[in-house]
Amino acid sequence: QVQVVESGGGLVQAGGSLRLSCAASGSIFSINAMGWYRQAPGKQRDFVAAITSSGTTNYADSVKGRFTISRDNAKNTVYLQMNSLKPEDTAVYYCKVVDQRGAPYWGQGTQVTVSS
Repeated sequence: QVQVVESGGGLVQAGGSLRLSCAASGSIFSINAMGWYRQAPGKQRDFVAAITSSGTTNYADSVKGRFTISRDNAKNTVYLQMNSLKPEDTAVYYCKVVDQRGAPYWGQGTQVTVSS
């Protein structure tokens, strides 16, 4: 079994910062990409950021310049540093881990709420 566990969500005022963490453990084949998605109430789940095993990153236009994704390969952990948060960043943030065979694993999500 594979476990993907997010942490670090919470309530913050607009302009503030939060750091999300996501750790993968269990019987997981070598990890390739790790990333973050988010889903606001009544909306679809959207891509936020991703990072490959070699460190190549990709961001949604809405978070470029404000969010930074990083990873610790030794710990199978990915981070999302979120700065200059806006009310529209409010959502449940999900971590996605993809192994070398292409199999995806999702976490249960962590709530981020940005108050105006």
